[in-house]
Amino acid sequence: MAQAAQTSLEGQVALITGASRGIGLGIAEALARRGAKVVLTARKQEGLDDAIRTLPPGSAIGFAGKADDPSHQDEVLEGIAQTHGRLDVLVNNAGINPVYGPLADLDLEAARKVFEVNVFAGLGWVQKTVAHPALQFKQHRGRIIFLSSVTGTTPAPNIGLYGISKAAVTHLMRTLAVELGPEIRVNAISPAVVKTQFAEALYQGKEETVSSAYPLKRLGVPDDIGAAAAFLASEESSWITAEVLTVDGGLTVAGGTA
Repeated sequence: MAQAAQTSLEGQVALITGASRGIGLGIAEALARRGAKVVLTARKQEGLDDAIRTLPPGSAIGFAGKADDPSHQDEVLEGIAQTHGRLDVLVNNAGINPVYGPLADLDLEAARKVFEVNVFAGLGWVQKTVAHPALQFKQHRGRIIFLSSVTGTTPAPNIGLYGISKAAVTHLMRTLAVELGPEIRVNAISPAVVKTQFAEALYQGKEETVSSAYPLKRLGVPDDIGAAAAFLASEESSWITAEVLTVDGGLTVAGGTA
């Protein structure tokens, strides 16, 4: 069977936060394969360097720093302005989940950090991107993609706070879509369990049992999310905004939880 043609993103520049591995790197790979120049951020330079080596030569640059650090955000956007002179796609992928257990036992300081990274950092990236005069994000009819989660709609055991933060991400996305249209489209992707280091605790040593709850009988892989992001970044989704694209192998329809 012939491979389906891929949507071209030639001439486009995309920024993906938290992109040295896992879903973020999967998205960067998908966009780069379609011709985009990609800009990766992550906390550690070594991880970024390793990630960039896996991408098409000359397609990627990286900036190390914390996603919720405003000075890092400024540095990245200024670097994009100097290197590419434009930005077309912002993917707010960076996220953390340092707490595990019931909400009644939750460390509130850790909870605040989850919201700083998973919610407020994403809003900060949007604010700075839209306001940056050299990037001309509105003029290029920019696209913003947030990473949400099925746990934002269906509670999952012991990762309740993560789900609450992702529910906030979804509402943030929809509100921004209303406020930033028509020039800018804003959407979200809502995965179930994807086989990454970030999610290992949810499937390691029990993958067959976990995947049995999915109608497609497998867990997701980063390429699954990359393909969804490429669609939302492309003109093929030009009449789609304020939507959550659920990529979960049918889990939520079947009544499962992550």
